[in-house]
Amino acid sequence: MRIFSKYKYQIKTVRRKTVLLLLFLPLLLTIFIFRILPIKWVRRFADFGGRMFYKFGKKSRNRALHNLKLIYGNEVTDIQLTEMAKASLTESVKSFFDYMAYSHVKDKKKYFRLVKVTGEEHLKAAYQRGKGVICLVPHMSSWEFAAITPPMLGYSTSAASKAMKMELLEWLMVKFRTRRGMKNITREGSYQALTEVLKRGECLIIMTDQDTRVKGVFVDFLGKVAYTPLGASRLLADTDAALVPMAMTRREDGDYLFTIYPELPATKTGDQAQDLMTNTINQNKILGEMIRKNPTQWVWMHQRWKTTPESLERYLKARALEKMKK
Repeated sequence: MRIFSKYKYQIKTVRRKTVLLLLFLPLLLTIFIFRILPIKWVRRFADFGGRMFYKFGKKSRNRALHNLKLIYGNEVTDIQLTEMAKASLTESVKSFFDYMAYSHVKDKKKYFRLVKVTGEEHLKAAYQRGKGVICLVPHMSSWEFAAITPPMLGYSTSAASKAMKMELLEWLMVKFRTRRGMKNITREGSYQALTEVLKRGECLIIMTDQDTRVKGVFVDFLGKVAYTPLGASRLLADTDAALVPMAMTRREDGDYLFTIYPELPATKTGDQAQDLMTNTINQNKILGEMIRKNPTQWVWMHQRWKTTPESLERYLKARALEKMKK
């Protein structure tokens, strides 16, 4: 039975990779078309795509509705929750289309006509200390634009990213980042590389507002306990870096506003376990404040509250058994 399950998984993997490979050339063609079309046309198409995504993307739609009800169920009506879910899924489509349409743009004047920046003095002050800056960024609106904005502003910047299932798409996204000055670090086995970036006095993009299998703790996030990565807090403990929150949001005119917030002071009492917990709680608090200001621009379709203490315990036990068999 186990052998059958193994081969079934392999067949699904091959099938998925084949489908993704077949979609790669149409994706390149779509990017080319988006680059030459007026951005208003691209965004109108994105609005249509967002409506279709909500209508036919059953899993994403249900996850978004579930998560919104979990957080806002006592504050808004079901009709309002539905509109929020539609807006969130549409924003995901629109920001992706925008990123593709502007993926070739390296000229700073053109880029900063699209993206207005406020609060740069906070990043500049932290960067000038030469101890490194952890840029805490939520998955809001076009977080890809958020990640490349510090290097476009002239700050030496790296980002850790998880390997994608489609290698060609990963290659394409890394290419889009590096042409705007971003240095990419693969997440697997990268912790030492992250600390080295900070010790060189550079910026490091970190996103901790999603449920992942990395080391974390259960703390409050938007009013509900969520398993939260400890990466940013560990880096604060192991380096002298500053942590500066920042977020990308869409303006009323359709373009973007990149807001850089004041530095979030790190707690360092000597009790490392408690410091990790305290700093992670503080980070989640500022991330939650960002999201609540523009709730429809966050990725509510993500299973943010998927991991529970019970499911984590089962996962860790299963992983330990696998290691013993090896």
